Amino acid sequence: MFASFEFWPFMIPLFGIVFGCAIAMLGIYTNYRKRRDIYTLYHQERMAAIDKGVDVPPLPEAFFAEDVKPYTPRRNLLKGLIWLFVGLGAIIAFHGLDEPEIAWFGLIPAGIGLAYLIYYVAVGRREAETLEALERSKLSETKRSPAG
Repeated sequence: MFASFEFWPFMIPLFGIVFGCAIAMLGIYTNYRKRRDIYTLYHQERMAAIDKGVDVPPLPEAFFAEDVKPYTPRRNLLKGLIWLFVGLGAIIAFHGLDEPEIAWFGLIPAGIGLAYLIYYVAVGRREAETLEALERSKLSETKRSPAG
């Protein structure tokens, strides 16, 4: 049954879809478990403090915030390089397989990468330098101000 070669071309997309969905669901589930465990531990800590009669401070706002990385313009540089090299890798791989017609599809991710890189050169570099200068000025102000 499995030795038949007509069977496998249908299984490849099936496995791709099933494993792709399974990986996404696993990521969602592990994020849920992490957040649930953090809430449980924080609740237990607060209940123990209340039992002992210790004043419990209010929950910080950051506790309820999502774990989202702040935007940085340098991320566009990274995205551009990744997309560009994925596209170039696809072009080279398909040319190596003697499939020059399919190799043209590698221009799509390469074009996306070039768009990110052009944006970074045109706008993102100045944004990154401005944000870094702002961070340096904040850091130097905190060093100069006396600790209260």
